[in-house]
Amino acid sequence: MKFSKRRVLILLQNRPIEDDPRVRREALTLMEAGFEVCVICPRIKNNDVVENKALANGVRVFSYASLAPSLGIVSYLLEYSYSWISTFVLSLRVLINPGFDVIHACNPPDTFFLIGMIHKILGKRFIFDQHDLCPELYLSRFSRPSRIVYKVLLLLEKLTYKTADVVIATNDSYKRIALTRGEVATKQVFVVRNGPIEIQEDVEPDPSFKRNHRFLVLYMGEISPQDGVDYLVKAASQLIRKGRNDIYFLVVGSGASLGGLRRMIRNLRLDQHFGFTGWISDYKLLWKLLSTADVCVAPEPQNPLNDHSTFIKVMDYMAAGRPVVAYDLAETHITAKEAAIYAVPNSVEDFACKIEELLEDEERRRNMGEYGRRRIKEALSWGHSKKSLLKAYEYIQKDRK
Repeated sequence: MKFSKRRVLILLQNRPIEDDPRVRREALTLMEAGFEVCVICPRIKNNDVVENKALANGVRVFSYASLAPSLGIVSYLLEYSYSWISTFVLSLRVLINPGFDVIHACNPPDTFFLIGMIHKILGKRFIFDQHDLCPELYLSRFSRPSRIVYKVLLLLEKLTYKTADVVIATNDSYKRIALTRGEVATKQVFVVRNGPIEIQEDVEPDPSFKRNHRFLVLYMGEISPQDGVDYLVKAASQLIRKGRNDIYFLVVGSGASLGGLRRMIRNLRLDQHFGFTGWISDYKLLWKLLSTADVCVAPEPQNPLNDHSTFIKVMDYMAAGRPVVAYDLAETHITAKEAAIYAVPNSVEDFACKIEELLEDEERRRNMGEYGRRRIKEALSWGHSKKSLLKAYEYIQKDRK
């Protein structure tokens, strides 16, 4: 699919592009299709470079210093205000040189529509890449959500939909919300699923990752309140209390809940059974870890956000041929099918039971892993998803308003 010369500016707020596989894949796909791509995002910690050309294929990254992860409403407002101002200032810089024709805004937050509206006055186009449902994200993160804040988030989402020339949804559940709650025309919504960019089949496991344990259970992804890593810790505690001292749990990733998670592990005296790596951008190391894992987990609980969401970690597990334990959520079931076994939603006891059940059945683990890898190859790899991304850009070039 060939495109006339176009310049794209991707806006990303919640993490550096180096730590966001989806956005990195989108940027590289657009470069391969003939676009010039710039990205504005937070800076990797301790990296003082404002413009970073380290990404492959010439993607240019304009970054700003990031603030500490937020937990309360006030700190969220401060973080998002600071990020919005930093992003807007850098967008003006990119507008001057090298310039852009399309703004591709990834949420959260749902505030980049204001930047889109300003630049649309200058004839730019605006794409809304909806990674999360921010109203549901709010309901899922706070135990006592404010109805006023929820209404404001719905309004911001509505304004973002209205500003967008195209909406990119990560799955059909998100698409339905764009069509109904957002009242977006069907022709303007494109489903671009998360998907592994590659499949590694012959990576040698490294037993040292197990720290002298028999089994390795791996979690990979964000560590925030809605991600349910605390459910994994509680399940691990139950397994270890019943004598399963042969299991090592490794957490790959970071996020606002990391400090609380570490305290929980210390309080439960699980330090000898848990390890943390932070985010890993080295694909070789990541695949080595995945290949060593006996079971991979997706402990996201049932809540207003997770009920509609697709988790990229599940597809990465499948691409590596790893069996998955997850809670029985609709989109997770659609993604993994027989590559996962499903615990009763939000039941720590059943999650622990499912982990042990799978660890004790090597043949089942092997069969599930092989099924998952086939499913990625046949339907869910990034090679399938990127076709829809390019169709969205093809539409936005033809539909000049």
